[in-house]
Amino acid sequence: MPNIGPLDSSRVPRFAGFATFARLPRIDQVERADVAVVGVPFDSGVSYRPGARFGPAAVREASRLLRPYHPELDVSPFEEKQVVDAGDIAVNPFNIGEAIETLQQEAEALQADGTRLVTVGGDHTIALPLLRAAAKKHGPVALLHFDAHLDTWDTYFGEPYTHGTPFRRASEEGILDTSALSHVGTRGPLYGKRDLEEDRRLGFGIVTSGDVLRRGVAETVDALRQRIGDRPLYVSVDIDVLDPAHAPGTGTPEAGGMTSRELLEILRGLHDLNLVGADVVELAPAYDHAEITAIAASHVAYDLVSLLALGKGA
Repeated sequence: MPNIGPLDSSRVPRFAGFATFARLPRIDQVERADVAVVGVPFDSGVSYRPGARFGPAAVREASRLLRPYHPELDVSPFEEKQVVDAGDIAVNPFNIGEAIETLQQEAEALQADGTRLVTVGGDHTIALPLLRAAAKKHGPVALLHFDAHLDTWDTYFGEPYTHGTPFRRASEEGILDTSALSHVGTRGPLYGKRDLEEDRRLGFGIVTSGDVLRRGVAETVDALRQRIGDRPLYVSVDIDVLDPAHAPGTGTPEAGGMTSRELLEILRGLHDLNLVGADVVELAPAYDHAEITAIAASHVAYDLVSLLALGKGA
């Protein structure tokens, strides 16, 4: 049975109809799904600007302009795989612990028949339950983490589950392959040198935004590929990895970031790796201008779907 693709924008205007991701069918409109784009409208774990709970809706709206053929990767992902919009996972905004448990259960259920997820947040707290679900299926996973920040702090205000702590918890729980962990795009002030020392102890390597500038995309991709190898890979993209000029609509912006072009080119360099899941988080549309951040996030999600259509796990 052929895959059901997006609406034909030459027949139905992009600005009309339901706002599913890339105008794809809903999960209840197909018999099976190879890849599902799912939203998690949750931002109770943020430490500064709130509003990422509205990120999934903004990404869907910005994705109306996406087209079905990816020329840089030479793939039509919606023909190669049945890609769907799985809607939003509703989690408790008043109880972070319960929200984490609910998201893990829902992610496991969606992946039970082999469907792989590109999750749109929401704040970075959601990466922990998504990594738990991925590791339950694939074992400890390699992690490629694009972010201005380390997100390996221990607690905020004594709380262990926030958007600044998911990868510390994931490392402690043994769900990450500590031989293949990388931050990309980090920059800005830290609380102290100890932050870097503890991050290194957890097994992370760091490619700062300055490193990307000095080394270039090709060298950066080569280093990341060598570190990841053929391990099951999870990619987590905090949109604040981009400079505020490219992504103003986010909760904790930092000057001196990567361009959207650099981020997309690095992602495309991962085209034949064993990608098993991914997320795009921390879009806060109330701080956006002319959908700059939402457009960037929608293209990142589209590239991640394309990578899932091409990768070894495809």
